[in-house]
Amino acid sequence: MAGLQEAGRLGITPFEDTQPVELRPHWTQDDVRAAIAAAYRQVLGNEHLMACERLAGPESLLVRGNISVRDFVRAIANSELYRQKFLYPNFHVRFIELNYKHLLGRAPYDQSEISYHLDLYLTQGYEAEIDSYLNSVEYQANFGDSIVPYYRDFHVNRSSRSIGFSRLAHLYGGYANNDRSPGQTQPRLTWEVARNVATPIAGASPGAISGAMGGSRGDVYRLTVLESSAAKYSAIARYSTTEILVPYDRLTTKLKQLSRAGRKVVGVTAV
Repeated sequence: MAGLQEAGRLGITPFEDTQPVELRPHWTQDDVRAAIAAAYRQVLGNEHLMACERLAGPESLLVRGNISVRDFVRAIANSELYRQKFLYPNFHVRFIELNYKHLLGRAPYDQSEISYHLDLYLTQGYEAEIDSYLNSVEYQANFGDSIVPYYRDFHVNRSSRSIGFSRLAHLYGGYANNDRSPGQTQPRLTWEVARNVATPIAGASPGAISGAMGGSRGDVYRLTVLESSAAKYSAIARYSTTEILVPYDRLTTKLKQLSRAGRKVVGVTAV
């Protein structure tokens, strides 16, 4: 889990002290209302839900105890509402990214996951794609039938992969953002996932990166920079990494220079 300062800078402070929403036995009406609200917020990507968009039937079944939280999540994800918001406007790969985020609480880790779900959607259809997340061993192990999915990779646990934090932070966008904000129809992780490289955390300014290091003027940092050797108009690009040693007092300036030059910094470590 990120420290308090880092959590505030990345916008994940709301997840620091909150517990997963679970509908336990002998729940009250307040409990089930909280579970319904949390499920809508998670599965619909933090978008405001109008009263006319609510799924009255599945809500009623959950309130009466006829279905589980997992069944209610499935009803939202299989609804025409979800399709209108996340399937129809988006590229297929973006749709898969969002399914991982909404239903498993993480980002895709590698290209094989994207390829599997893309093939599944194209060959078996929409409901098979949704069910593949909700019927998975991973979903059962983390959420079971009674816990509303949440962003797991902002917490450290045995099922986490280190690359998951930065991938999810790149998809997250902030607590006040939603997954249908303007310009969000394109895939967000294609480049990094396809090349199996680390995902730079979005939203942190170069100054914030140097500040997060907590360094002093005598410190030196190693920047790992991804570069393309392709010619400007070539359709074929070859990528390599180079390392640059930068003293602390020049770190912010150097990061800004690399950013303006279009070079991607994929690692910053103290020497």
